[in-house]
Amino acid sequence: MADSPESRDKGELSLTVNGRLRSVKVHPMARLLDVLRHELQLTGAKEGCGEGECGSCSVLVNGELVNSCLVPVLQVEGARITTIEGLAEGPRLSSLQKAFLECGGAQCGICTPGMILSASHLLSKNPNPSMDDIREGLAGNLCRCTGYMQILEAVARASSRGPGA
Repeated sequence: MADSPESRDKGELSLTVNGRLRSVKVHPMARLLDVLRHELQLTGAKEGCGEGECGSCSVLVNGELVNSCLVPVLQVEGARITTIEGLAEGPRLSSLQKAFLECGGAQCGICTPGMILSASHLLSKNPNPSMDDIREGLAGNLCRCTGYMQILEAVARASSRGPGA
């Protein structure tokens, strides 16, 4: 049986996702968001706006925060990608994830993965941020449920506990 024109355009790409080397056969210009969600079944990153404005699709690529809806998967071949699923240590939530639950920073869940990854990125660069630093670090993320105070409090609480607490 001959390959369809669609399958001939696909290529094999390798990337490390949440510490595991993964290979996928996809179109090189497929969005990283779609590859994560549909090929790798990692549904934590959400499609919010599809334009890089809301932050719901945020992931870490080689330690830097990116909007996965804007990134062609070819651009991250060989990269280390961390999704919300990769922050927890097995069944244990990270300190940041726990703080979001404790402070009510997670409500409908659309923005939560991006908020947590943005906060994780911020805390990796600045372990003791001021409230203004936290606001700036989360500025690329939109939330329509919480009014932001619970989210800011969650990041501050996680910061006060220190890394790995």
